[in-house]
Amino acid sequence: MGSLIKKRRKKMRKHKYKKYGKRMRATKK
Repeated sequence: MGSLIKKRRKKMRKHKYKKYGKRMRATKK
């Protein structure tokens, strides 16, 4: 179970990272 939660957290983190990267790019521009 712990592994699953860790995997889900990693996926969520990746999603957040992608969204943040897009927003950061726009702000940097």
